[in-house]
Amino acid sequence: MHWQEIGTALSLMLIFEGVLPFLVPNRLRVVALTVLQLNDRAIRAVGLASMALGLGILYWVR
Repeated sequence: MHWQEIGTALSLMLIFEGVLPFLVPNRLRVVALTVLQLNDRAIRAVGLASMALGLGILYWVR
């Protein structure tokens, strides 16, 4: 893996992470408050599902 690919991946991650705050900041605030009320197990489950989905997409694309 080249450093350029890591930089590209990081740049794309930051772009995707910035879309929701830019488009719907009020809704994002509501979601953040909802996440604060979740227990650790639920947050970990969402994180695991997100990583699995990302891994699946990466496998499919590559």
